[in-house]
Amino acid sequence: MQRSAFFLFGVILIFISSGVLGQSYVESALMFSRTNPGGSARIQGMGSSQTALGGDYSSAYSNPAGLGMFNRSEFTFTPAFSSYKTSASYLNGKDEATDSRFIIPGISGVFHLPIQNSGFLSGSFAISMTRTNDFNQSTYFHGRNTETSIIDSFIDNANGATESQFNKGSYNYNTPTGLAYYEYLIGPLSVVNPNDADDVYFTDVKGVPNQEENLKSKGASNQWNFAYGANYKDKVFFGLSVGLVSLKFKSDRTYGENFANDDVFNNLQLNEKLDLRGNGINATLGVIGRPLDFLQVGASFTTPTYYEMNETYEATLSSSWKPNLEYYDGSPLGDFTESTQQVISDYTLTTPLKFSTGLAYLSKYGIITADVDFVNPSKAKYKSNVSGVSFDGENNDIKATYTSAINYRIGGEFRYKILRVRAGYGMQGNTYNSELNLDNSIKTISGGIGARWQKFYLDFAYINTSGVNYYQPYSFFDGPGPIADLKRTTNTGMLTFGFTF
Repeated sequence: MQRSAFFLFGVILIFISSGVLGQSYVESALMFSRTNPGGSARIQGMGSSQTALGGDYSSAYSNPAGLGMFNRSEFTFTPAFSSYKTSASYLNGKDEATDSRFIIPGISGVFHLPIQNSGFLSGSFAISMTRTNDFNQSTYFHGRNTETSIIDSFIDNANGATESQFNKGSYNYNTPTGLAYYEYLIGPLSVVNPNDADDVYFTDVKGVPNQEENLKSKGASNQWNFAYGANYKDKVFFGLSVGLVSLKFKSDRTYGENFANDDVFNNLQLNEKLDLRGNGINATLGVIGRPLDFLQVGASFTTPTYYEMNETYEATLSSSWKPNLEYYDGSPLGDFTESTQQVISDYTLTTPLKFSTGLAYLSKYGIITADVDFVNPSKAKYKSNVSGVSFDGENNDIKATYTSAINYRIGGEFRYKILRVRAGYGMQGNTYNSELNLDNSIKTISGGIGARWQKFYLDFAYINTSGVNYYQPYSFFDGPGPIADLKRTTNTGMLTFGFTF
């Protein structure tokens, strides 16, 4: 057998914060479709419930009609610190991994423009940056697997085709299965006996593996909004916003198996690196009505986001055999390391639209506000920029895996002189098809305080986000592989500094 380097085209092996089974474009579609509500420390302290509220720069992202409620201009800056924890249960092992980062989730400038014309009292133009997704996470798990090895999944991938599948340009030349073949981890039965099948594969590794994985991801998606909101007779407010999205995601996955009691094999380690970048565009239309002085009703519609994506992938597989062994063709066995070439691929992704509604109750003592979002990640769709490459299978899997979901948020603010006290709760609904019997809902609990002066305001918010997730280090065509149950928790403290003029 000839050993050489390989490249992998179009394979994403990642874990995402919303929780997945397996690794594919299907899960990444959910990751980029499922954005956070976002906003200033004031808004996030109230559970990010803002569709009917207005008067905050966050409206540029959520409902631009709220910009019509400004009566002066302002500039804001929001720094934050986030800590991340993942608790993992895998086979007989229980583990935790933590990480933390300083981030900038928001910057804005709002410019108030009086109109005084035909019932239009004023309008405001805003430029804002909002962090819509946070991909920073660390995951570690380990356990002893008495049922399967990742080598079994390599066999599963190879079965049904002859060794020509590993030739350059063929089906498995550019996969981790191909790397395993060139390190003698798998081979056809015919290599032992020429009369046996040449499209059925086996392995000489028979022991029980101790498995472990380290996965680190980092990055974020940020959306710049250019928005305008107008005020008509202090009764109707409407607005339009154009969003430009910048997305950066990096993951580094190291998966290993140690065969302490195997007669011929020691261990293997698979390392995969992914660098994914994208630029997207969308638009948001919004309206807020004030039928009563103490009640506001709002609605916003965000178009699908169209992304141009660029992906770079590379992988390395290392394996170690016992000394003084030969393969069936006489090749010496020992320590091997094979690597893929770095592969760059381009494609597009369109994530689904979102429709939001909200109510806000206003009094001199404070505010109570509530939102509902209607989303459907099953409508996400990929398209290749390369002639002859199709995403039809992945798009069909997205439709089969996900379904429509409802997100809801509620929050309140109590006012006393210049002081503000806030609390909120939110739930992003389960997006899995009911037939999968899985739940990836995400719960958020928040609180905050603030103070208002004539030319300056300061707000603080604390946000706790948690959800149960699922992850497979490998899988099979006829069923799942081992599953790690993960609980992810993110705690964020943020400050918004506001300057009015």
